[in-house]
Amino acid sequence: MKEGARILVRTCANVQAAENAVIVTDPERMRIAEAVADEAREAGAVVSILIPPERSIDNEEPGPAVAAALAASDVVFLPVTLAMAHTRAVREAIGAGARVLSMTAFTERMMREGGLFTDFRARQPLCRALAARLTAGTRLRVTNPSGTDLSMSLEGVTGNSHACLLDGPGFSAVPNIEANCAPAQGTAEGVFVCDGSIPYYGVGPVSHPVTFHISKGFVTRIEGGDQADFLADLLARQEDRWVYNLAQFAFGLNPACTEFTGEMLNDEGVNGTVHIGIGTSANLGGNVSTKTHFDAVTRAPTVWIDEELVLRDGEILVQG
Repeated sequence: MKEGARILVRTCANVQAAENAVIVTDPERMRIAEAVADEAREAGAVVSILIPPERSIDNEEPGPAVAAALAASDVVFLPVTLAMAHTRAVREAIGAGARVLSMTAFTERMMREGGLFTDFRARQPLCRALAARLTAGTRLRVTNPSGTDLSMSLEGVTGNSHACLLDGPGFSAVPNIEANCAPAQGTAEGVFVCDGSIPYYGVGPVSHPVTFHISKGFVTRIEGGDQADFLADLLARQEDRWVYNLAQFAFGLNPACTEFTGEMLNDEGVNGTVHIGIGTSANLGGNVSTKTHFDAVTRAPTVWIDEELVLRDGEILVQG
């Protein structure tokens, strides 16, 4: 896994000599964490590997000891089984100046092949161009052949370019190159049909399309077979209305991610797809912090920002 670790440390996180590098992991991902740690030490960093207390759901807080370590670091790697990117601990670490690289549910396969081995620098201009469209736009609409028809306001929204490159304090997940935003709170209306993947909670590629009915920025109903029933039950058990918040809209832009595998950061980056995020929006520019965050990816989308057609049936029309 050395070549993959070298890309993560040298290219994506830009680790420098004498920096404090913190790697948060769990026993299931320890081999990956150790490969990253070895490469970071070769780069001259001071490396710590932390295992937080067991968590029960994606984006549950990791506890005060881990949060304090993140806030004191220069660079953070998160090869964890349950996502940690959309937590207050990560948000505060970024605020303190850390560079945070999310590696949720990373597999050893992903360390050796696939999306990690693309040219991130070459894709960065497109990612920035789409983020700029999200910032400048006032209205977004997305449709797809499975029945998606969802609109949202972009008034006051700032688009984020997450091209897997951390040149300064901030956050990116890898290898899911994406341009994203937190839509204007309470404005999303319509239907989003996930016919690709929900790579959280063990759901993965969908066996039957999962339909999210959305009104005033909240998911009001989830339909579509056993996977939809599981997801609806899981969210209901959180007993928190904000877990239904429409938190994110994002474009997947990694040309080396071509198939849905169930690996979270592969599926979210599949080129020419879009996904929505439900739950916490605070780490994306929104103002909602809740118990969890998950994404749902759809195929062959067509997207308009104001009057501009930016995707057509999964084909990216913007130049970058």
